[in-house]
Amino acid sequence: MDHLKKEIGVTGPLQIDGDAQLASCFGVTDFLADAMGLAGLAIAEASQALGQRNDLADVRVDRRLASLWAGYSIAPQGWNMPPAWDDIAGDYQASDGWIRLHTNAANHRAATLRVLGCAAAPEAVRQEVANWRATDLETAVVAEGGVAAEMRSRTAWHEHPQGALLTESPLVQRDIPRALRLRDFGGRADRPLAGLRVLDLTRILAGPVATRFLAGFGADVLRLDPPDWEEASLAPEVTLGKRCARLDLRAPAGQARFAALLSQADVLVHGYRADALDVLGLGDHWRRSVAPDLIEVTLNAYGWQGPWRDRRGFDSLVQMSSGIAAAGQEWAGTDRPTPLPVQALDFATGYLMAATVATALRDAALGTPVATARLSLAATAEALMRRSPAREATEIGKAVAQDYAAEVETTVWGKAKRLRPALRLMGAPMHYDRGARPLGQDQAIWPAPV
Repeated sequence: MDHLKKEIGVTGPLQIDGDAQLASCFGVTDFLADAMGLAGLAIAEASQALGQRNDLADVRVDRRLASLWAGYSIAPQGWNMPPAWDDIAGDYQASDGWIRLHTNAANHRAATLRVLGCAAAPEAVRQEVANWRATDLETAVVAEGGVAAEMRSRTAWHEHPQGALLTESPLVQRDIPRALRLRDFGGRADRPLAGLRVLDLTRILAGPVATRFLAGFGADVLRLDPPDWEEASLAPEVTLGKRCARLDLRAPAGQARFAALLSQADVLVHGYRADALDVLGLGDHWRRSVAPDLIEVTLNAYGWQGPWRDRRGFDSLVQMSSGIAAAGQEWAGTDRPTPLPVQALDFATGYLMAATVATALRDAALGTPVATARLSLAATAEALMRRSPAREATEIGKAVAQDYAAEVETTVWGKAKRLRPALRLMGAPMHYDRGARPLGQDQAIWPAPV
């Protein structure tokens, strides 16, 4: 915990309640609760620095609820969530080991099938993958524009050029800090982030978790997606509390609208690969010319230096690459990759991103220079694996009725129940001003001030 506090830059007290644990060889529940708690502590420190309150609010995290929020927080009432995975996504045995194919996005699925040259059916894929060496297939799929990851041991990952770099990298990378003029956005003690404009250019799953957390304390989150992007499987999870619009950043009109939005934003959270915005002409220099006082927090999969800095990736793939799935296999005594019981890299990274936004608000309010913060799933994986292993404790089971809030959430899909907040910030209850919604339901504008 002390190491995480130092990385994020918070110092206040934090209370973690409960004793149950998710079953894993790693301390997943401890890590999730700590990351969520640090985000809450950072908001408490920001609230105090902004003059919203004289004292530092008590911050508590319920370990069980923090673990459950790393799964599905929503319980549909009379309707069903779409499948979480594409039918050919998953782990496959190659001729010399295991590889994971991630095919949820249509373009990633198409790229994988072009490489394999087989029918779009799990059995056909299984037979074809068996003819490949895992490293060769990973390389071929990535070169074709898809996403895949060979299962490596932790030792093999640390011997890899990308993994070796991560052993020396901080959890949060920051550039040269600069002075920011913080807009008076109108937050208050019971709703610390009310009126804070957060522009959200993130995709499943860590970035949306970060902005969902900020929305829970009142931030006005505007999510922007390309015209052809969908996240149907998790939209009821990741759009809670947000407004969702579409914008084509490749088109001149889309870039002009983006510039207008950015110039009025307080925070930009994005998950583009290292040079993706530069390619569009929207790089660091352009963004600072449009919005010189912007707080920026960004994310990629495999880190910000090295040969894989521009590689696409997701939580399940980073678990395969970094040694987590191999360690789980050995711990469980099975003959196949064993990932974490939840996508803890995504959720922990999301909470740490939210924490860096809040610490930037605090620092700007105190007149301290602020740097752009850069996080990665692979750095989070390193932080998790360096911690003490999971201790013996009662296993956390599935969510039960008392884990859910009494209120009924209204969505376009139907009524739903939502888990009770796992975080309690005294005097500032976490809640959401709007229910989840499909992507592209709103206009790409900031609402008029109330």
